[in-house]
Amino acid sequence: MHAFVDESLQSSYLLAAAILKPADLAATRTLLRALRQGPQPRIHFQTEGDARRRKIAAELVAAGLRTRIYTGRGREEAMRQACLRRLVRDLLAMGTQRLVLETRGRREDLADSHTIRTVLGPRPRAAGLEYEHRRAHEEPLLWVPDVVAWCHGAGGDWRRRVSPLVEAIVDLDCLS
Repeated sequence: MHAFVDESLQSSYLLAAAILKPADLAATRTLLRALRQGPQPRIHFQTEGDARRRKIAAELVAAGLRTRIYTGRGREEAMRQACLRRLVRDLLAMGTQRLVLETRGRREDLADSHTIRTVLGPRPRAAGLEYEHRRAHEEPLLWVPDVVAWCHGAGGDWRRRVSPLVEAIVDLDCLS
C-alpha cells in the first residue's frame, strides 16, 4: 500500500490520508490529471468553484478510492504531529510501503521527519515504510486527501459527498 497525506484546518485540525494499492497508482494519477481544468497545475479544492467541487468529489467516489481521517483540537503543529504519529502506526499495521506528504517547508518537513523516525524506531529501514515530502503539483495523488480533508472539514453536504471515500475517522480528542 501507498499513502498520500494532506491537511486542512477548519473547525478542527484534519490530516487525511489516501490509501492506494500499487496497481491503482497509475490509473488514479491519470484520472486526477484529467480532472484539472485548462492549464491548472493541480487541483486545490479550496480554490475550486462549487460545481467543480461536486464533479471532482463524484469522480473520486466513482473511482472507489479510500481514505482515513485523523482529527483533533489543539495547537496546529502539535495536533499535526499527534495525528501523524497515529497515522504512521496505523500504516505500519497495514503493511504500507510508502508515505508521501505534501511539503509545508523545510522546517515543518523536518518536524514531520522527526516524528516519523521516532515512530519507526531505532531501525527505521526494518519497519519497511519509506516516506518523502512532495509538492502537490508534482504528485497528483496528493490531491485526493486535499479534496477529502476540505469536504470533511466543511461539513454538511460536502462531508456527505465524500463519506463513501472515508473508511475510518480517528478522533484523537476522543482517545485522550
